[in-house]
Amino acid sequence: MPLVQAIFGKIFDKLGTRIGFTLSIGFWSIATAMHAFAKGVVSLSIFRSLLGISEAGNWPGAAKGNAEWFPTKERAFAQGLFNSGAAIGGIIAFPVIGLLSVHFNWQYIFILVGALGLLWLIPWWILVKSPPKKHPWITDEERVYILTGQKNQDADEDGDFDEGYNPTTAKMLKHKESWGVIIASAALDPIWWVVCFWIPIYLNEVYGMDVKSIGFYAWVPYVGAMIGAWFGGLLAQNRIKVGWTVNKTRKVCNHTGMCHYVTCFTRDGKSRRT
Repeated sequence: MPLVQAIFGKIFDKLGTRIGFTLSIGFWSIATAMHAFAKGVVSLSIFRSLLGISEAGNWPGAAKGNAEWFPTKERAFAQGLFNSGAAIGGIIAFPVIGLLSVHFNWQYIFILVGALGLLWLIPWWILVKSPPKKHPWITDEERVYILTGQKNQDADEDGDFDEGYNPTTAKMLKHKESWGVIIASAALDPIWWVVCFWIPIYLNEVYGMDVKSIGFYAWVPYVGAMIGAWFGGLLAQNRIKVGWTVNKTRKVCNHTGMCHYVTCFTRDGKSRRT
């Protein structure tokens, strides 16, 4: 997924967030629905791969949309709200799918979720007509507030703000700051995905829960993820407002996220800290 995220980042930069999300969510919805037609390990693996590839566009697309629609001073909390969306989705999805499993077989559930993704594209295409610079629905006051808060410095003092730094991929990878972000993400992301995939299996193997029962309990850790995303965004936004540099703020927030205990459970239900 990380490699595909980089590819989707290029797609979003080239086509914009409106079309980029349409492609990403559209293919994701179709890939989800295709799971219903899996006939074995090979076909299921192909559909799962297509799902992962299409899902990868969500993260760079949201970061780009955040940068387009929020002034710099508000981006941290806005990104925290976006990140909490994955957790909120888990809070909603587990009990809903648990209930659906009582009345429908798993094939229909995949088709239903895929159809909902395609329906999501309708309000997206209507509401996100263009970036704020040309969007017809926002006021001039809102436009000035957003765009002024995004402008770069005027180093040559010619009255025009300078263009932002836009390096090539090769040049970007030469910066140690880029590798700092890459390493931090590589260290933290697996924790989230382990939680996403491991909780249902754990509840089934250790406590013998069926799909319906899992749906009513597996959402609990996502509440913590949601609160953490909000807190992280507010913390970063607050520190920048009081005068911290972006560099210091990023390092403190990343260090805070890294320095926590990951509670793992053995098959007999006893916990240990690693």
